[in-house]
Amino acid sequence: MVRRRLPRISLGTVYRNLEMLSESGVIKKLELGSAQKLFDGRAEAHYHVRCIRCARVDDVSGDLSSTIDDVFRDVSDYEIIGHQLLLTGLCPDCKLHREEKE
Repeated sequence: MVRRRLPRISLGTVYRNLEMLSESGVIKKLELGSAQKLFDGRAEAHYHVRCIRCARVDDVSGDLSSTIDDVFRDVSDYEIIGHQLLLTGLCPDCKLHREEKE
């Protein structure tokens, strides 16, 4: 999308700027265990779900972050400063495709 507006911009410049925005808290860098870097424009705490078939990533509604932190504070000697939670499953499109085959 950036190249449509700035055809000469390098991919390195785009990723450098994304990293800077992430470090400043404007956007969130997603660490999903893959080589592909993903960034989320929604910087507040929330969860994600990734499709195991097509790798689509979506936001999950609802806020359980304080509850999860509280539970782990009660069962651990660690000082909990945050957490990451990634749910996995089949996205609606892949689920439909699978059901059509059955």
